[in-house]
Amino acid sequence: MQTLQFKPKQITRKMLSVLKDRSRDIIEQRYGLGSKDSNRKTLEAIGQQYGITRERVRQIENFSLNSIRKNNVFADNEAVFKEIVSEIERRGKVVHEEEFLNSLAKDELSRNHIHFLLVVSPSFTKIKEDNDFHHRWTVDVEESEKIHEALRNLHQEIRPDDLISEEEMLSRFNNHINKTNLNDISTETLSSWIKLSKLIDKNDLGEWGVVSSCNIRPRGVRDLAFLVLRRHGSPMHFTEVAKSISGTFGKVAHPQTTHNELIKDERFVLVGRGLYGLSDWGYSAGTVKDVIKNILNTHGALTKEDVIKRVLKERYVKENTILVNLQDRRYFKKDPSDFYIAI
Repeated sequence: MQTLQFKPKQITRKMLSVLKDRSRDIIEQRYGLGSKDSNRKTLEAIGQQYGITRERVRQIENFSLNSIRKNNVFADNEAVFKEIVSEIERRGKVVHEEEFLNSLAKDELSRNHIHFLLVVSPSFTKIKEDNDFHHRWTVDVEESEKIHEALRNLHQEIRPDDLISEEEMLSRFNNHINKTNLNDISTETLSSWIKLSKLIDKNDLGEWGVVSSCNIRPRGVRDLAFLVLRRHGSPMHFTEVAKSISGTFGKVAHPQTTHNELIKDERFVLVGRGLYGLSDWGYSAGTVKDVIKNILNTHGALTKEDVIKRVLKERYVKENTILVNLQDRRYFKKDPSDFYIAI
């Protein structure tokens, strides 16, 4: 956690001391600066308390902020604002509001006091959240727009089901940043900027993608099982999948429920007794007989040994199980050269 060279609560109290009682109370409630109550109140709630309209509360708020800015107490604390400016510049001139405040203070009340300092100084510009981005603060509006543009372009190139490593995601983002003429950006700054986006995020395994993807925001056992199997890289028994879901994501996954869910999802293929693999790995659905038929239709006539070899790449079964199915004359036969073909 970054350590500030000043005490935010002391600075804001000095600034609030120049206000009249009602104005000071309204500012304290509006920004959660009270020693006993750190909840930020709405204009409506404060208006009801004082018996005035929400618009009148807004006027008092704006007047109070301007009064502080014009008072000597504001100029006397120029070094405080310079320190905050330097901290934002160090992070790339634009910061995610919540993440920035959390990095500077442990408790909500202290974060509220820092937030108030951001509000009261014209050195900082707040850009409110929208559909694409979180609340953010900047000391350079023009440069922040370039960052927004790069993030939008990054989002547009990511396919819905993509899962991308953090290193690759930052590399792609850096390529878009370079196109905006912002060069030599550190990995730390890129990592900070990418969190501004509401459209891109990472899952609990550290893999990045679009937030609308079930790979990034898993919606149930099936999605969690997909991530677990993908990370494992080879087939797993459904009991192991359930155990891994619980261990990795901290969510209870009952083995039988997991088995029932996987068998209904085309992303998974039952490749052995209770063993599941991903269809993305080249496994195809169906019985052993279906697999043999598909192999022969795809590759043409094959020897018994070749059939066994190819089936074992798709199913975890005994060789004898393959041979028993291969002898079914309703589906397969041998040609004069002892090669098997599908009927």
